[in-house]
Amino acid sequence: MPVRSSSPDDDQQLIDKLGLFKIQGRDKRRHKILRIIGKFFPARFVSVDAAKRYLEERIYPELEREPFSVVYVHTDVQRSEDFPGISALRSIYDAIPVQVKENLETVYFVHPGLQARLLLATFGRFIFSGGLYGKLKYVSRVEYLWEHVRRREVEIPEFVYDHDEDLEYRPMMDYGLESDLPRRVHGAPAVDSPVAMYSMRCIS
Repeated sequence: MPVRSSSPDDDQQLIDKLGLFKIQGRDKRRHKILRIIGKFFPARFVSVDAAKRYLEERIYPELEREPFSVVYVHTDVQRSEDFPGISALRSIYDAIPVQVKENLETVYFVHPGLQARLLLATFGRFIFSGGLYGKLKYVSRVEYLWEHVRRREVEIPEFVYDHDEDLEYRPMMDYGLESDLPRRVHGAPAVDSPVAMYSMRCIS
């Protein structure tokens, strides 16, 4: 188990090492992309203030001059491990500079799941004021993300693709009606099956 960082500088290094926030590629409207991997947020070991400082020093200066979009990947986020809480999200949002908020065009929310949808439906307008809630677009599969974002320019972790394949086998997971554990219990698909073809990550 990781040990909680002992200093603000350690927190910064951990956030950077995990790759939680990355400015990477552009969408199909040529807007910069801020990629956020929710599972990589070490909520138990890094303070919200450290995350805010990291964004202020490393990310926001790159987003103040032109429109951008966010790709937020929610795959496998666990409330006890990776979710900082509603008040923390509001604190992070309130600290975003006005110019950066104005430049934000769209938030692509990948693999939201039922709980996240309910949370945002209930608290979304409270957490995200100023019209951000209206910029949110749910993306239930990675393949649908590529309709908006340039495929070759944004790195998506392998476990996100694995979750896509699980959803193909067990679509009720989308609605929270089936547990996502244990994973990978189905036999491997035949080489010429549609699922196998998709898993090969053919790039068009």
